[in-house]
Amino acid sequence: MRAASWQDAWTGGRRAVHLGNVADFNAQFLPQSRELRRLGHHYSCLAACYTPHPAVLVLPHHVEEGWLRMLADALAWDPVELHSGIADEDTTLAEGLAARPALRQRIGGLGLPVRPWGATAGLAAEPGRGGAGAYGTDGTHTAGGSLEAVRRFESKAESHALFTRLAPGHPAVRVPEQRPAGSPRGLVRLVRERAALGRTVVLKAPHGVGGYGTVVLTADEVGTAGGPRAALRELRAAGVLPPGDGILVEEHIPAHRRFPDLTFDGVIAEDGGVHPVGVAVMDVEGVNYRGATVGPGVVPKALAAPARAFGEEVGRALAAEGHRGWYDIDFVVDPGGRLAPTETNLRLTGPAVAFMLRARLDAVRGPAGHVVRTIDQVPLGARLAQPALLDQLALVAARLTRFGVTLLPTIPTAGFEELPTVGVALAARSLDELTAAEAVLRRALLEPADLWGDLESEAG
Repeated sequence: MRAASWQDAWTGGRRAVHLGNVADFNAQFLPQSRELRRLGHHYSCLAACYTPHPAVLVLPHHVEEGWLRMLADALAWDPVELHSGIADEDTTLAEGLAARPALRQRIGGLGLPVRPWGATAGLAAEPGRGGAGAYGTDGTHTAGGSLEAVRRFESKAESHALFTRLAPGHPAVRVPEQRPAGSPRGLVRLVRERAALGRTVVLKAPHGVGGYGTVVLTADEVGTAGGPRAALRELRAAGVLPPGDGILVEEHIPAHRRFPDLTFDGVIAEDGGVHPVGVAVMDVEGVNYRGATVGPGVVPKALAAPARAFGEEVGRALAAEGHRGWYDIDFVVDPGGRLAPTETNLRLTGPAVAFMLRARLDAVRGPAGHVVRTIDQVPLGARLAQPALLDQLALVAARLTRFGVTLLPTIPTAGFEELPTVGVALAARSLDELTAAEAVLRRALLEPADLWGDLESEAG
């Protein structure tokens, strides 16, 4: 009998309904504003890739049908039912769905697995027989995780305690020292003590996503600001650190030159079994997540093997606490190659999209071996409405195809922001092809006036 794969554990190997509830999930842990909600809605476009083969896609922001056609053509998807424009910067996806009883009934009547970004009260996909799932609203337990487990282990203090308990059995893992500040005065004292020793510290809010609420603070920066109290005041005024207590002070780990940031992804099945998905290299700018790369040869076995072993043990511990569904563990790799786990995420993540795309491309194009890189924010040289942005991406995609690289737009809704960007994924057979394609893509989108004429003539 064939062993169950992570895709079996995730959806029973079936197509699914994807709910773009990133902003809803974040609102459980982060102070909310219209701007943060809008940005979360942009990121929800990644819902197209919550599984390798979606059946229904429900998104807060409006998206053009042409975007979905580009993905479907490249990934050989069967027709995908699209519902977009469900929410805006003043509403969540759950609120938008609550105002659309016909859509809720449609989702519930399909009998398909329902996969959100993560477990959220008021928006849940309740597991049913065979892992199919049904649409529900109580949020007590979902294929996106149990709310109790999610709320506990999304905490950076709780995840650190879990890592500390499990690490003794993993010689390649070193858990950074972490101390709760306890109070604003205690935070000032801890920063002062470490700055006096010339040490860099990492300050962490109890919860955060994508780098929000995490700060790397050097001794020089403390001195330049006029001391720890002034430095902390500046960080809070800039919105980098949230107000209030609960800040954690963590040891700073110097990063490996070639592989500074890794992540392990896995799925916990309904029976509690842990199914590894893989290890990815993350692109982290400062403390902010920007994308990930997955595929053969991306992560050396000497790093991937211990990351997987530790990740699986963390998964078993999370399963014992009631979590079901996707999870990951992020690591900083020190110069000697030891892995420092920094947080758990009991939900889908950006790297999960890269794994989904790789799985789909390997399945429909074969043989297995695609290398996939996601880039969530490629700067644009001008603000572009979706139709114009998609036209330009189609021209770049045509050029990259000649080099054996596939371009997949993942976040097409942020092109008209004050600082316009687009999210993409690139797929190829080698890292060298990806690196060359990324350089072409970035230049073409940042300097369209110089290149569009050439691209249009090539496409013609």
